[in-house]
Amino acid sequence: MAPASLRCDPSPPPRDAVAKTLAYYEAHARDFWDGTRSHDVSQNIDALLGALPRDRPLRILDLGCGPGRDLVELVRRGHDVVGLDGCRAFVEMARAHAGVEVLHQDLLRLDLPPATFDGIFANASLFHVPRVRLPQVLARLRNALREGGVLFCSNPRGDNHESWADGRYACFLDLDVWRELFVAARFDEIRHYYRPERRPREEQPWLAMLWRRGA
Repeated sequence: MAPASLRCDPSPPPRDAVAKTLAYYEAHARDFWDGTRSHDVSQNIDALLGALPRDRPLRILDLGCGPGRDLVELVRRGHDVVGLDGCRAFVEMARAHAGVEVLHQDLLRLDLPPATFDGIFANASLFHVPRVRLPQVLARLRNALREGGVLFCSNPRGDNHESWADGRYACFLDLDVWRELFVAARFDEIRHYYRPERRPREEQPWLAMLWRRGA
């Protein structure tokens, strides 16, 4: 049952919400790459890698990898990386930029082999999943992690509502609601922080979280 604090604006069915969001990215793929290719998310990559073993290359899934910016960095750091995105234009761009396997799957139709990844890097992707489908998505991601594997996610925080934002469907959830979802999916919390760094909380719109696959 959804928390009483969760507000949902009038919205289409989950399948339509995701389809229209992906259509937006298909239409704006080049502009999105130009606008985000220089974004520094090293704090987030460091957070994921810092919660995992450092004595070997890691198998990492970049969930919602977009055009491949973070795939390139993870490969540069010596890891075995797989990308995944529902936008075909992004998949093609990511393959060209990073030279690694990139799966064409949207988040409502994940088909991932079990116990395959040490880490999942979900930077600015899970918030596009309608709240009603997040339990199913998180369960599939947990299943794809190896024992002790870690999922990192960063999402825009808010007052627990879902709405359209610039042509894309988005959930703006607070820490308590995310915790409820992850705990129900059998994850154990490692830590969380707000971004960008070294700013007052009102100037930190992003909530970053680290979760370990529970027993």
